[in-house]
Amino acid sequence: MSADPRTLGWLSRALAHEMRAVQQYLAQSVLARLLGNAELAAELRREADEELEHAERLMARLIQLGVAPSAGDILPARLGRTPADLLAADRELEVDAVHLYQEAAAHARRMRDTDSLALFEGLLGDELRHVEEIDVLMTRMSHG
Repeated sequence: MSADPRTLGWLSRALAHEMRAVQQYLAQSVLARLLGNAELAAELRREADEELEHAERLMARLIQLGVAPSAGDILPARLGRTPADLLAADRELEVDAVHLYQEAAAHARRMRDTDSLALFEGLLGDELRHVEEIDVLMTRMSHG
């Protein structure tokens, strides 16, 4: 099965983003645990697991298209001194993902690639939910 090179580019960019998210959430989970915030550590670990599942879905699509997955260079995790710092970095990461998946879905729609479109739209929905969850956590943490 052959794929549009630009679609492969979107899939690879998305994979790199998801692997960066896994790294960031996992590192932040470790930091939160070391700082004694077990609740935040568990929440961040859950997010890391969900982002890993996203990466797996993207890898499956790349492999279906005959391409060996590669996440490329992954930027360092963004940590912080406070839970609010961690969540602000995570919100930024998730908003970036929303934009990425909106653009990738638009491309897949133009190419009439229904399989990639379904993948990108599904991931977009998850990322929008992540932004909402982070907003709830930020509000909850700011109110004690």
